Amino acid sequence: MAKTKFRPLHDRVVVRRITALEKTKGGIIIPDSAQEKPQEGEIVAVGPGGRDESGKLTPIDVRIGNRVLFGKWSGTEVKLDGEELLIMKESDIMGVIA
Repeated sequence: MAKTKFRPLHDRVVVRRITALEKTKGGIIIPDSAQEKPQEGEIVAVGPGGRDESGKLTPIDVRIGNRVLFGKWSGTEVKLDGEELLIMKESDIMGVIA
């Protein structure tokens, strides 16, 4: 895992999508045009956290390397260092896969 030179601000995280399966369990090959984008990814970078009403820093619950599930339309797709990544708020993450 290469360290990215991008640091997200506030309560945002950078996520790398985990590649989709190209075959079904029955062995049928799925073409790229028919594949859905996976809703699972790995955290690449994490911001320092958000601020509450009093200005106190609230740390983020996820860490670099965590595998997470997120919504189908969550985040903004960006290309950094030739790699397609997602930048999203921590609230867009549904959970961490143990």
